[in-house]
Amino acid sequence: MAIDHPDRLAGISTPLFLAADIGGTHARVALVRDTRDEHHGVETLAYRKFACAEFPGVSELLRAFVDADVNVPVRHCVLACAGQLLGDEVVNDNLAWPIRLSSLRQALALDDVAVLNDFEALGYALDGELARDAHHLCGPAAHGDGPTLVIGPGTGLGAAVHVPGSAGGFVLTTEAGQMDFAPGSAREREILAHLAPDGDSMESEGIVSGPGLLTVYRTLCALHGETPRLASPEAVTAAAAACSDVRAVEGVEIFCASLGSLAGNLAMAFMATGGVYLAGGFLSSMHALLKHSAFEARFVHGRSARALLSQVPVWVTEHGRHGVLGAAKWYLRRGLSGKAVEGGLAA
Repeated sequence: MAIDHPDRLAGISTPLFLAADIGGTHARVALVRDTRDEHHGVETLAYRKFACAEFPGVSELLRAFVDADVNVPVRHCVLACAGQLLGDEVVNDNLAWPIRLSSLRQALALDDVAVLNDFEALGYALDGELARDAHHLCGPAAHGDGPTLVIGPGTGLGAAVHVPGSAGGFVLTTEAGQMDFAPGSAREREILAHLAPDGDSMESEGIVSGPGLLTVYRTLCALHGETPRLASPEAVTAAAAACSDVRAVEGVEIFCASLGSLAGNLAMAFMATGGVYLAGGFLSSMHALLKHSAFEARFVHGRSARALLSQVPVWVTEHGRHGVLGAAKWYLRRGLSGKAVEGGLAA
């Protein structure tokens, strides 16, 4: 998928740079520039979505985009990646391949490569279409004030918090997917016991993610002595929506309830009175399933926190190209500097 505007490249004087959102399954890449417009800030000149599995590494993926869509020199790049930057390498179990900044810089002859967490990038996109295109799920229908949480299950599980303030505020990144999964029902405890029979802990994204949904479905089949018929999270979701597989229906119910508990816990931790945005790769296709699930009951909890959480609006939105635009905005706010900064790093 591509959106190209080669005619716009002629005579451009403002800096061009690459902005990419690299997930575990898909990568979205754009050629962008600073519009010097306080209302928009970023203009997309070319955009393309790639399947990560089709490339041996991130350098080859970005090279394919540059060769197809970029006919001017580009020396700057910002990557929004699942995981965190440690030294020269992005560390995350869900990426398709290792990402080393020195190798990327050399392969594409870049002067600067900056990295931030992919959900941190979504946090910087909350003032744009990511919020405007959202569908209301539960809580008040109006957007609230205060910190805003964006959380999304995809290949893994990401979350970040936008804190309002001067100059657009700032975003706190998290590794919420690595938090211990906390079962909230007898059935969830049974599933956890099956997956971790020695009493070991399990990370939240082991349940609350696309692969986690498939794991829950397969575990339910195993607990009933049945052979799984479905082989992908999308197939499980579709079967649940059609009510054609009882284990898929239960699996989606457990997924939605567990997502509600986790989102509520994070909303309490960060006092996310500005609202919660669910922005996973497949959540928008299961809005009706979420709406009729135990998500809301588990989100508001049953304790004194209910009074707070019942006033927090929850929205479902597409991930789409918002990570790319958020990464570009983050990069421009730092003046294409290539310096290490709060919340993200450049090398």
